[in-house]
Amino acid sequence: MRATDKLSELQNYLTELTAFMPKDFKEYLKDMKTKAACERYFEKIIEAAVDLAFIIIKDKGLKVPEDDKESFDVLADDRIITPDLASRLKDAKGMRNIIAHQYGTVDDEIVFHSITEELVKDVSEFVSACKKNTKDKK
Repeated sequence: MRATDKLSELQNYLTELTAFMPKDFKEYLKDMKTKAACERYFEKIIEAAVDLAFIIIKDKGLKVPEDDKESFDVLADDRIITPDLASRLKDAKGMRNIIAHQYGTVDDEIVFHSITEELVKDVSEFVSACKKNTKDKK
Protein backbone atom coordinates (compact mmCIF):
# COMPACT_ATOMS: atom_id res chain seq x y z
CA MET A 1 0.00 0.00 0.00
CA ARG A 2 2.85 2.42 0.73
CA ALA A 3 4.00 2.38 -2.90
CA THR A 4 0.51 3.17 -4.15
CA ASP A 5 0.17 6.01 -1.65
CA LYS A 6 3.54 7.47 -2.70
CA LEU A 7 2.60 7.13 -6.39
CA SER A 8 -0.62 9.07 -5.71
CA GLU A 9 1.29 11.72 -3.79
CA LEU A 10 3.74 12.13 -6.67
CA GLN A 11 0.97 12.38 -9.24
CA ASN A 12 -0.83 14.99 -7.11
CA TYR A 13 2.34 17.08 -6.81
CA LEU A 14 2.85 16.95 -10.58
CA THR A 15 -0.76 18.00 -11.21
CA GLU A 16 -0.52 20.85 -8.71
CA LEU A 17 2.79 22.08 -10.15
CA THR A 18 1.54 22.10 -13.72
CA ALA A 19 -1.57 24.03 -12.64
CA PHE A 20 0.44 27.14 -11.71
CA MET A 21 3.67 26.66 -13.67
CA PRO A 22 4.51 29.86 -15.56
CA LYS A 23 4.39 29.77 -19.35
CA ASP A 24 7.73 31.46 -19.87
CA PHE A 25 10.90 32.51 -18.08
CA LYS A 26 9.91 36.19 -17.96
CA GLU A 27 6.71 35.30 -16.09
CA TYR A 28 8.71 33.00 -13.77
CA LEU A 29 11.07 35.82 -12.79
CA LYS A 30 8.30 38.40 -12.42
CA ASP A 31 6.23 36.53 -9.81
CA MET A 32 8.30 35.68 -6.74
CA LYS A 33 5.49 33.64 -5.14
CA THR A 34 5.15 31.44 -8.21
CA LYS A 35 8.92 31.08 -8.43
CA ALA A 36 9.12 30.05 -4.77
CA ALA A 37 6.21 27.64 -5.18
CA CYS A 38 7.82 26.03 -8.26
CA GLU A 39 11.08 25.57 -6.38
CA ARG A 40 9.28 24.08 -3.38
CA TYR A 41 7.32 21.67 -5.57
CA PHE A 42 10.57 20.67 -7.28
CA GLU A 43 11.91 19.73 -3.84
CA LYS A 44 8.74 17.87 -2.81
CA ILE A 45 8.52 15.94 -6.09
CA ILE A 46 12.14 14.76 -5.95
CA GLU A 47 11.86 13.84 -2.26
CA ALA A 48 8.73 11.78 -3.03
CA ALA A 49 10.48 10.12 -6.01
CA VAL A 50 13.40 9.11 -3.79
CA ASP A 51 10.96 7.82 -1.14
CA LEU A 52 9.19 5.76 -3.80
CA ALA A 53 12.50 4.37 -5.04
CA PHE A 54 13.38 3.23 -1.52
CA ILE A 55 9.94 1.68 -1.00
CA ILE A 56 10.27 -0.35 -4.20
CA ILE A 57 13.83 -1.37 -3.32
CA LYS A 58 12.66 -2.58 0.09
CA ASP A 59 9.57 -4.35 -1.29
CA LYS A 60 11.65 -6.18 -3.91
CA GLY A 61 14.54 -6.95 -1.55
CA LEU A 62 17.06 -5.18 -3.78
CA LYS A 63 20.53 -3.94 -2.86
CA VAL A 64 20.32 -1.15 -0.31
CA PRO A 65 21.74 2.04 -1.86
CA GLU A 66 24.37 4.07 -0.05
CA ASP A 67 22.61 7.36 -0.80
CA ASP A 68 19.50 8.82 -2.38
CA LYS A 69 21.00 9.19 -5.85
CA GLU A 70 22.15 5.56 -5.92
CA SER A 71 18.55 4.44 -5.35
CA PHE A 72 17.83 5.27 -8.99
CA ASP A 73 20.82 3.19 -10.12
CA VAL A 74 19.52 0.23 -8.10
CA LEU A 75 16.17 0.52 -9.89
CA ALA A 76 17.96 0.72 -13.24
CA ASP A 77 20.09 -2.34 -12.39
CA ASP A 78 16.85 -4.26 -11.75
CA ARG A 79 15.38 -2.90 -15.03
CA ILE A 80 12.56 -1.08 -13.29
CA ILE A 81 13.70 2.15 -14.94
CA THR A 82 16.14 2.77 -17.77
CA PRO A 83 19.74 3.82 -17.06
CA ASP A 84 19.00 7.06 -18.95
CA LEU A 85 16.04 7.85 -16.69
CA ALA A 86 18.14 6.99 -13.62
CA SER A 87 20.76 9.49 -14.78
CA ARG A 88 18.17 12.23 -15.35
CA LEU A 89 16.60 11.60 -11.92
CA LYS A 90 20.02 11.76 -10.26
CA ASP A 91 20.58 15.12 -11.99
CA ALA A 92 17.18 16.29 -10.68
CA LYS A 93 18.18 15.18 -7.17
CA GLY A 94 21.34 17.27 -7.52
CA MET A 95 19.29 20.27 -8.65
CA ARG A 96 16.92 19.73 -5.71
CA ASN A 97 19.89 19.88 -3.34
CA ILE A 98 21.09 23.13 -4.91
CA ILE A 99 17.61 24.67 -4.54
CA ALA A 100 17.02 23.37 -1.02
CA HIS A 101 20.42 24.23 0.41
CA GLN A 102 21.18 27.32 -1.71
CA TYR A 103 24.66 26.06 -2.66
CA GLY A 104 26.24 29.06 -4.33
CA THR A 105 24.00 31.09 -6.58
CA VAL A 106 20.91 29.40 -7.96
CA ASP A 107 20.66 30.02 -11.71
CA ASP A 108 16.99 30.88 -12.22
CA GLU A 109 17.12 30.07 -15.93
CA ILE A 110 18.47 26.55 -15.29
CA VAL A 111 15.89 25.94 -12.55
CA PHE A 112 13.06 27.18 -14.79
CA HIS A 113 14.22 24.93 -17.64
CA SER A 114 14.53 21.96 -15.28
CA ILE A 115 11.02 22.47 -13.94
CA THR A 116 9.26 23.18 -17.23
CA GLU A 117 11.18 20.97 -19.65
CA GLU A 118 12.48 18.04 -17.62
CA LEU A 119 10.96 17.46 -14.19
CA VAL A 120 7.34 16.76 -15.17
CA LYS A 121 8.34 14.57 -18.13
CA ASP A 122 10.98 12.58 -16.22
CA VAL A 123 8.93 12.06 -13.07
CA SER A 124 5.86 11.09 -15.10
CA GLU A 125 8.01 8.46 -16.84
CA PHE A 126 9.27 7.32 -13.42
CA VAL A 127 5.71 7.03 -12.08
CA SER A 128 4.65 4.92 -15.08
CA ALA A 129 7.62 2.59 -14.68
CA CYS A 130 7.05 2.23 -10.94
CA LYS A 131 3.33 1.50 -11.39
CA LYS A 132 4.28 -1.54 -13.45
CA ASN A 133 6.57 -2.80 -10.69
CA THR A 134 4.70 -2.31 -7.43
CA LYS A 135 3.22 -5.15 -5.38
CA ASP A 136 -0.05 -3.33 -4.80
CA LYS A 137 -0.97 -2.41 -8.38
CA LYS A 138 -4.19 -0.48 -8.80
